[in-house]
Amino acid sequence: MNVIALIPAHNEAERISATVEAALGVAGVTRVVVIDDGSDDDTARLAGDAGAEVIALPGNVGKGGALQAGLDAVRAYADIVLLLDADLASSASEADALLGPVLSDTADMTVAVLPRPAGSGGFGLVKGLARHGIAVLGGGFQATAPLSGQRALNRRAWVAAEPFAPGYGAEVALSVRVLRAKLRLLEVPATMSHAATGKDLAGFMHRGRQFVHVLIALVRLGVERR
Repeated sequence: MNVIALIPAHNEAERISATVEAALGVAGVTRVVVIDDGSDDDTARLAGDAGAEVIALPGNVGKGGALQAGLDAVRAYADIVLLLDADLASSASEADALLGPVLSDTADMTVAVLPRPAGSGGFGLVKGLARHGIAVLGGGFQATAPLSGQRALNRRAWVAAEPFAPGYGAEVALSVRVLRAKLRLLEVPATMSHAATGKDLAGFMHRGRQFVHVLIALVRLGVERR
């Protein structure tokens, strides 16, 4: 069983080495592939030094595009893909919680529900939009972690979910398409942690982009249904 970890990364030099090393240590993971999304720091070099295979994109295409590039590179031999954020650092070692249900064929896609760090995060607008969209377009499923980027998918799930939605709309589209295909989506508690978006100007701008990407993805998914 080939389990490939896909890690999209943009300017994550500070954490990528620890993330890759932790992912390589997850039981069952056979390869770790980092998709360097046009970084202008040492992300690609550090990922390779840590043991990852690196796909260096010529420019920044966004999270969904980077994930699609990674999947295109491994689809011929991957049985399960494990999607991880680049800033998980050592907590990526907890990803085995995601793999268990997929390896045992009790779920087609698992989604990590992470603890909420104290004093972090945005104002809930993006999460609320994503949760509502998944419920409306995904047959009533009530997602606890609609925006979680930590997921494991078997081949049935990723084929149903393609193509990945652009940018930060990737996760919500994954959930909706897997649910529409009548596949099994399971949310799993996991003690992973990443660099949370704060309530400052940079965090506000990030949440704004995320809101727009999620909204666009939901509109397109609504059109697909018709």
